[in-house]
Amino acid sequence: MTGPSPEKVMQIITGGWATSILGAAAQHGVFTALEGNPATAESVAKKTGISSRGAQALLDGLTGLGLLTLSEGRYQNTPDASLYLVKGKPSYLGAMAEVYLQDFPTWQKLPEAAKTGLPSAPDDSEVVDNPFWHVLVPAIAALSFPVAQMAAERLGIAKASAVSWLDVGGGSGVWSAVWLGVNKQATGTQLDWPNVNKIGRGFVASFGVADRFQTIDGDFHTTDFGAAKYDFAIYAHIAHMEAPADNIAVFRKFRKALKPGGTLVVNDFILNDDRTGHPFAMLFASQMLVMTKSGFTYRQSDYRQWLGEAGFKSVDIVPTPTPSTLVFAS
Repeated sequence: MTGPSPEKVMQIITGGWATSILGAAAQHGVFTALEGNPATAESVAKKTGISSRGAQALLDGLTGLGLLTLSEGRYQNTPDASLYLVKGKPSYLGAMAEVYLQDFPTWQKLPEAAKTGLPSAPDDSEVVDNPFWHVLVPAIAALSFPVAQMAAERLGIAKASAVSWLDVGGGSGVWSAVWLGVNKQATGTQLDWPNVNKIGRGFVASFGVADRFQTIDGDFHTTDFGAAKYDFAIYAHIAHMEAPADNIAVFRKFRKALKPGGTLVVNDFILNDDRTGHPFAMLFASQMLVMTKSGFTYRQSDYRQWLGEAGFKSVDIVPTPTPSTLVFAS
């Protein structure tokens, strides 16, 4: 029997190295340069416009991380890198690595945030013209593709005729892009900040379904959702930024806005009732600590309680192959 090993601890200690290497490689288009074209370090340097020394360092690191393979002096993307790190693919996650790389100064203040319970970054999530959204919104869209598809299949969106939905805080519009793509009669409405809606309209247009997508500019805390207007409603990756009372308030507005028999879909990083769950969801609590005044990763029981208080009679919680969980309330 082997004893304790420092490998796990050292892997965590140097985690910032991995993020930095991946973020730098994504920013300089290393994976895109290698896609379908195995190359030497010198060739990668020329294609990406970085130094030979820099290219070799990044390629060494990426190979050590298992994102590239090396054969006879030539580097090649692994299947994971090809799917998730080549720019232009719908599944691209490289921009997310760039976002987290820029976020290091905030995380360095986590000890103080843990002591005070207050964010170490300015809580500007409610700032309408925050340029951060222009970076974050497209970066995280790829995470929602498989979940939006899974929800569409469960709800039978493809065969649901001329249904409509309201996506609150929809960001890139990825949910509407997916659902409108499978149902040619449906219409989608997104409520978000004006600058974010502009991003969403461009994103949805790239899927050829913009003619059935509309946006409402506004703050969802104060904007009226209407009454009995929609067959479905979507609240994806917003609840974690809100305090419990605010989530209950918005769930009540959703309940009013849905037609009789309508369904609210909540998608978020949700923990089990004993606060275990997907490792990413468990780490995400600290992200909310440093970034928001009241946000957190909440438990399944929290959502059941809030939705019940808001008037929903049925709450079905469904895991996904991703770090996030789906909640269907009706």
